[in-house]
Amino acid sequence: MSRLPQWFERKFNFTFPLELYPNLMIRLRGTPARLEEVVRDGAPETLVRKHQGKWSAQEHAGHLLDLETLWLARVQDFSGSRTELTTADLTNRKTHEANHNARAIQQILAEFRMARVQLLTTLEGAETKSSSVLSRSLLHPRLKEPMRLVDHLFFVAEHDDHHLAWIWELIH
Repeated sequence: MSRLPQWFERKFNFTFPLELYPNLMIRLRGTPARLEEVVRDGAPETLVRKHQGKWSAQEHAGHLLDLETLWLARVQDFSGSRTELTTADLTNRKTHEANHNARAIQQILAEFRMARVQLLTTLEGAETKSSSVLSRSLLHPRLKEPMRLVDHLFFVAEHDDHHLAWIWELIH
């Protein structure tokens, strides 16, 4: 069905100039609207339909919501004394157990928008603190590569787009 690469097979090149920070902030700010746009025309039965036992479009949307706590924790890692970013649950247990298909899509969308605003508000605070927060590197636990905050934001934006592409494909 899909030509989309598996997320865990993706390779990243973290060589972005710090000056891309505003571009990444605007990209992250736009994800809730893009998610709403993608699911808007999906019939409820289409949104919850699984393909070959994999997540439905609605479960992908719920997964975006589920990861906001991880993204927020990692942003806070850059301001703290950690040397490694908070570890993700690579089994995605939270999403598997959430039963997002039983929820109203509007509730998922509203909660995602609120969580993303919280992330962006935290980032805006980090931005004004000092450039050392923006340029500090921490080890990504799965990739085993150092990441700066700007790299982390690119990673989050790419993750958003990965799931938005899946949602679009499942609906269309």
